[in-house]
Amino acid sequence: MVITQTPFRMSFLGGGTDYPDFYKKYGGSVISTTFDKYCYATVRHLPHFFDYTNQITYNIIERTNSVDDIRHPAVRAIMKLLDMHELRVVYEADLPARSGLGTSSSFAVGLLNACYALKGKYVDKRRLADDAIYVERVLCQESGGIQDQIAASFGGFNRIDFDAEGYTVNPLVISKERKQLLNDHLMLFFTGFSRFSADIAKTQEKAIEDRTAQLLEMKGLVDEAERILTSRGSLDEFGRLLDYAWTLKRGITKDISNQSIDALYRRAIQAGALGGKLLGAGGGGFLLFYVEKDRQPRVLEALGNLLYVPFEFEVDGARILYYKSEDFDLSGIKEARRTKAEDTGEDMEEDIEEDIGEDMEVGIGERIETLDKGSHSA
Repeated sequence: MVITQTPFRMSFLGGGTDYPDFYKKYGGSVISTTFDKYCYATVRHLPHFFDYTNQITYNIIERTNSVDDIRHPAVRAIMKLLDMHELRVVYEADLPARSGLGTSSSFAVGLLNACYALKGKYVDKRRLADDAIYVERVLCQESGGIQDQIAASFGGFNRIDFDAEGYTVNPLVISKERKQLLNDHLMLFFTGFSRFSADIAKTQEKAIEDRTAQLLEMKGLVDEAERILTSRGSLDEFGRLLDYAWTLKRGITKDISNQSIDALYRRAIQAGALGGKLLGAGGGGFLLFYVEKDRQPRVLEALGNLLYVPFEFEVDGARILYYKSEDFDLSGIKEARRTKAEDTGEDMEEDIEEDIGEDMEVGIGERIETLDKGSHSA
């Protein structure tokens, strides 16, 4: 049995420049952090007492006798990718899905981490991020950028840069006291609205060519944000920068915000917030604001109908909380499948390594190239 813990992330600036169609041409940059709200993946092999061979528990419970019949696309893709069979998978989280915090990517990272451990393999954070990107963007053909998987895997407060060769993760050098001061000025609220980020991401991908100037400016703001955060000047500049960046992002597509979100944002600004943004691709989820300490009670009152979520930054990234080895005879499973196929006259499903082109050892450069092709066909 394995239990993994994977943090959620909040992206401050540069979102949208992590889309392959953009950063392959112009490069991309984001500043983001993970924080102390997590998803948990529990994975173990299913005992042979049931009339089903897989049980997947999230907001529903799936029971199947074939990996192909699993409805959850990431679970199905990861089990095929890693040649996993007869699993009981349980997903739990501190915050709701489809809320702009990269929850689906955190789950993909966490499930990969758990499955590798169950197979007795250690993989580093870059491998987890690379595999999660491949699972979501290529195997599942979901539209979107690649920052979420990287942030969830590595953890911490980072600048992530993207180009045609891949990505680099650079932790921002900020004193403990200054980082805590920033944390103390940020307020997180749940709007109650949720959405599928991949649907909005498709619209953003189509808008990239028409909104290149805005995206380039958003990329440039990352440099300015890094200067503010790593200097000794007032952090209030960072709050005002968030406000300007949100204005730019809202102009990319009409789906990023709506009248309800705009009204909530105005109320917070009128109550004293210096700036803020809707986290994630847009359309709903969590609103983040930078608010000076003495004005926070007024913002809390102005947004009293929303759920306020206190948080602290975290630095650990993807972790294994519990591990206990299990005896599992994969060769016996394959032999049983082969015998059944012979008895029924059915074609045995192809070996998983052939099915995915032995992609397990493909490097990030090749994965990103595959990702680009997948993003055009999605």
